[in-house]
Amino acid sequence: MNVLMVLTSHDKLGDTGLKTGFWLEEFASPFYRFKDSGFNVTLASPAGGQPPLDPSSEQPDFQTVATDRFNQDQQAQQLLATTHVLSEINQADFDAVFYPGGHGPLWDLTNDAHSIALIEAFYQANKPVGLVCHAPGALKNVKAADGTPLVAGKQVTGFTNSEEAAVQLTEIVPYLVEDMMLAHGALYTKGDDWNSYLAVDGNLITGQNPASSEAVADEIIKQLK
Repeated sequence: MNVLMVLTSHDKLGDTGLKTGFWLEEFASPFYRFKDSGFNVTLASPAGGQPPLDPSSEQPDFQTVATDRFNQDQQAQQLLATTHVLSEINQADFDAVFYPGGHGPLWDLTNDAHSIALIEAFYQANKPVGLVCHAPGALKNVKAADGTPLVAGKQVTGFTNSEEAAVQLTEIVPYLVEDMMLAHGALYTKGDDWNSYLAVDGNLITGQNPASSEAVADEIIKQLK
């Protein structure tokens, strides 16, 4: 099985002067779930090369067995440093796609034409499409075959308004994932803040927050097997 992981290339947290990017745990945990299941993993990002890592995700409180493993894994680090350019990726070469979060995707993957087309192609091919935390924002401009928002009428989740408020970025982000989902007609649901919560609607799989990343990966594995 071949799994594509799509990471952000965006590193600026609005006009704050602070850095953002992808969230380490949301990449590392699914990456190793896929690898340990014997899957081939390919990494891609809009700009290619090394995606920016959200420095906050390197804080001691956010380290897990998977992040520790990644920090010791030179092969994985080299893979991350040399991501493919997203525009060169063909959906037909893969069995599933997974998007780790971090705040970066809200700025670039939301509006990236290649990402939008890729998600539409994976979804219409009935292949698992998994996104976690802020990455469900990448669904904002994705359309179903009939031209309506893909998330309309579908069970989805993503980073909650209350979680965004807790990290004090409500006024900084370009939009709130929860509000966007509801505005697009999604059947948005959520669990308690910071607890693992999964929404599955056919081959569309979304996780609420960093704690949900492994659950999304496991559901993709389950669907592929």
